[in-house]
Amino acid sequence: MATGRNHRPATSRSRGIPEATVARLPLYLRALTALSERSVPTVSSEELASAAGVNSAKLRKDFSYLGSYGTRGVGYDVEYLVYQISRELGLTQDWPVVIVGIGNLGAALANYGGFASRGFRVAALIDADPQLAGKPVAGIPVQHTDELEKIVAENGVSIGVIATPAGAAQQVCDRLVAAGITSILNFAPTVLSVPEGVDVRKVDLSIELQILAFHEQRKAGEEPATAPAEVDTAPPAAPPAVAVTKRPPESGPDGDLPAVMPA
Repeated sequence: MATGRNHRPATSRSRGIPEATVARLPLYLRALTALSERSVPTVSSEELASAAGVNSAKLRKDFSYLGSYGTRGVGYDVEYLVYQISRELGLTQDWPVVIVGIGNLGAALANYGGFASRGFRVAALIDADPQLAGKPVAGIPVQHTDELEKIVAENGVSIGVIATPAGAAQQVCDRLVAAGITSILNFAPTVLSVPEGVDVRKVDLSIELQILAFHEQRKAGEEPATAPAEVDTAPPAAPPAVAVTKRPPESGPDGDLPAVMPA
């Protein structure tokens, strides 16, 4: 199988596919792969859009960039779309990946079985800790960072994954770029500076959790207001013999008793 460094297909940029569409292609591919595994031959735009979490108009627009329009009354051919999107994403070839930083997160990434099934091969694991050198993780021996440039060259690596502490990430990034890597997936909690022509995707779990916390807080603030207190509708007792001037209850603008307002 061809390696990523030597056999690059026409990129989505050169094909004029918007970045937002590119970001949704993996969602479509995941949904289509699940349908393929269930031997579903065709799927409508509405069904596929629902499975991918987008609206059907957006899906049809995205697929128009691929030159795929489906068949009226039939839908899209699942297997053909899997191939089409896989080809567009560059997944019909082998992409060697190197992971730098084999702590808890790096080890978890090394053990992730989804890489191989999606066209990515973990070619090497690298760490600065000399005590980890030679120790196997997911069946791959860890190598020291002193060998980084040699490892990248010998394995034809195109994609680097950084799972180091924040303080070491930029230096590792610089070395990866100098070694010829042009795509980086960054798990370190820091922003990397890279030259033009190098693509960086950042995955920050703490930021994602903070966004979820924001939404949880908003949902908590939108809870229904407390229901108004019950009004006693029992008939009043007989008035006392002494005449008393009664003060009517305060009312809202429509004459009703005011509801309890939220704080």
